[in-house]
Amino acid sequence: MSDAEPAGHRRLPILVAAVILAATAFMVIALAASHSVAAGPEAVPSPQATGYVPSISDLMIATIQPRHERLWQSEQDGNWEFAAYELGNLHGAFDRLGIAHPTEHKISFSDMIASVTELPFKELKSAIQSKDATAFATAYASLTDACNSCHQALNHGVVEIRVPSRTSASDLNAGNGPRN
Repeated sequence: MSDAEPAGHRRLPILVAAVILAATAFMVIALAASHSVAAGPEAVPSPQATGYVPSISDLMIATIQPRHERLWQSEQDGNWEFAAYELGNLHGAFDRLGIAHPTEHKISFSDMIASVTELPFKELKSAIQSKDATAFATAYASLTDACNSCHQALNHGVVEIRVPSRTSASDLNAGNGPRN
């Protein structure tokens, strides 16, 4: 018997252990992957399932207000294509707001939103398609007034939206000055 043979016998248990460890790791990974594939889209809980739904204020500040401002800015820049894009985004954001918060103060929120925005959205779409800055300004002011009427109806009159100006691109009137 040579000296190499006993050393080979000593390595055999290490080799067997390494193979078993690798096979076990492979099976664990395969099992975990099969469970995540089998779970499908349901594996990611919806915001409702986790109990978190952004507040109306969160959605207004994060999705509605920036689009309202960008819609105005795009018309000011003469970028009618972007104005059409932002109008679609703004309309969609209002729709999602109504879905996330179906009622507010025992009123159908989506119906309230639709009732005050439907006509201004149609007028804005028409103004954008015809690239009519005067009609756009009138329709944009109408939409802004509609936002404020909704804020008043929901006892949030302190939140006043305005048509931005060249000196301030913000549409929020948070100053102490006179309100429209």
